[in-house]
Amino acid sequence: MEFCQLARMIATWIAATALLFAAISGATAQSRGPIVRDAEIEKLLLDYATPLLKAAGVRANRTEVVLLNSPAFNAFVSGRKIFINTGTIVQAESPNEVIGVLAHEIGHLAGGHQDRLRQQIDRAQAIQIATMVLGAGAAIAAGASGNRAGVGAGSGLMMGGAEAAKRGLLSYQRGEETNADRAAVTYLEKTGQSPKGLLTTFKLMDRSISLISDRIDPYRISHPLPRDRISALESIARKSPYFDKKDPPALQTRHDMARAKIIAYSDGPSAAESFAAKTKSSKAALYARTIAQFLYRSPRSALPMIDKMIASDPSNPYLYEMKGEIQLKAGNARGAAEAFTQASRLDKTGASLLQTGLGHALVLQGDKQSLQRAVGELEVALSLDPENAEGYRFLAMAYGRLGDTGSADLATAEQHFYTGRYKEAKVFAARAKRRFPQNSPQWLRADDIQRFEIPRSRR
Repeated sequence: MEFCQLARMIATWIAATALLFAAISGATAQSRGPIVRDAEIEKLLLDYATPLLKAAGVRANRTEVVLLNSPAFNAFVSGRKIFINTGTIVQAESPNEVIGVLAHEIGHLAGGHQDRLRQQIDRAQAIQIATMVLGAGAAIAAGASGNRAGVGAGSGLMMGGAEAAKRGLLSYQRGEETNADRAAVTYLEKTGQSPKGLLTTFKLMDRSISLISDRIDPYRISHPLPRDRISALESIARKSPYFDKKDPPALQTRHDMARAKIIAYSDGPSAAESFAAKTKSSKAALYARTIAQFLYRSPRSALPMIDKMIASDPSNPYLYEMKGEIQLKAGNARGAAEAFTQASRLDKTGASLLQTGLGHALVLQGDKQSLQRAVGELEVALSLDPENAEGYRFLAMAYGRLGDTGSADLATAEQHFYTGRYKEAKVFAARAKRRFPQNSPQWLRADDIQRFEIPRSRR
């Protein structure tokens, strides 16, 4: 009986250990969640991040800032990507607060913290396995000799090894968080920006946990407590010559417009109106009301509202993009194509999402000339942004209406592939292969999709 109980105990601790390290390593590459694609907000985040990346010595062209649809205030790094929640932008009242968050995450990138954390996890796992083997051996030997105290001692050794490994790893993570905070202050000073936003964020976090902070064991969490981060940073931050520097008014307006857009799309007309009534930016207020009007009421009545905004800022490509979206919902494909064309002309960054919107409008126009132009626009957009699943959807529509079934099947396979529907992607890839000459570029791409090994978690 004792041996059965001992075996169950050992199995339980092995399972617990596996879960512990899976959870800790998973925290470094959190689930991507629902990704939000928006040209205006992506450009804003890129403008926030680019100077910081340069100051940190990180290549901007190999780093991507990705927006996640979540109301929580959070950001994290996975690979060469910085993920930031929509809630972070909404809750941050100034650009400087978001810039501080990005500076911290770039500190992780520049410091190679992910790679080092993986090494620490391997080390902790080795320690844990060693103590488990020693503890199990001691417990089994004691059990064989009828020594109940020895069984307990061996079990205690297993438990102590797990706890020591966990605490060691969490201590390491807290150290890296502190290093990233200090690096963030350095990058902000190098770029002539205030570290005050970083402190503001920590103070908000501290207030949010004020009722439970006394019950949190600081040695069992992966981040230092906000009050400890404030204590470590405040004197350093206040020495910065840029501590009291304000964000440029134009950047503050762009930030408030991004907040307006997220709130209107995510939280509905009441939240949009509430934001509009409270914001100091009249432009952001009108933006929130315009988007709410077209999404939840009448797209046609939103047209004069967006036209008023364009009249006051005629060089803003994203206002024309919004007009294109409004025209699409109003059923005016030609008007949408005109608006997206103007947006693409004004855009200096080659934003693929603007060309994708134009391609969509051209597909809906439906005549052969528009469809052929749509294919061209969408092919260019996808060459710039090969993971744009919506672009492949519209491209499949264009090819299908032009009678090019093979290209339509291949585009559909790509769409399914980049949305994680791998089984469907393989079905359409197989269909596409039958319509192209063997070893042609299209056949080879379809073959790549068909041969792709689906991750076990998605089977």
